[in-house]
Amino acid sequence: MMMARAILWPSFALVALIFLVGITLLQARIGHMRRQRPRAADLADTDATRAYFRPVERPAANLANLFEMPVLYFALVPLLLVTGLATLAQVTLAWAYVAARAGHSIAHIAGRVRPRFVLFLVSNAVLAAMWIGFAIDIGFSAR
Repeated sequence: MMMARAILWPSFALVALIFLVGITLLQARIGHMRRQRPRAADLADTDATRAYFRPVERPAANLANLFEMPVLYFALVPLLLVTGLATLAQVTLAWAYVAARAGHSIAHIAGRVRPRFVLFLVSNAVLAAMWIGFAIDIGFSAR
């Protein structure tokens, strides 16, 4: 029961990161709109809106990224809970995953390409390790 609750904390942290990036996006867009007032044509369609917000697109791109691979993390957590396989190893990997994703978000929004790429690879490797560990644990618990 203790590990079941422990696996939720990195999940809460990842949710908090998603909201923080959303707030960062909102601040960037509001700041951009104050510096460069939009005309009707700037918001007329999707292409015009993208072009208008291009100077502050990184937070938007990062927010979109947080709904790509992390979906696999958010799918795994309930499986770990339901099966009772939220082990210390999984909780540790979950924290490592969230830390890598947080670092990736910081690097992405700051425009730091190399650290962003490295953290992307690390986060995906950790997520893969979580899924592989779960598959192995399921295999052993089924016997």
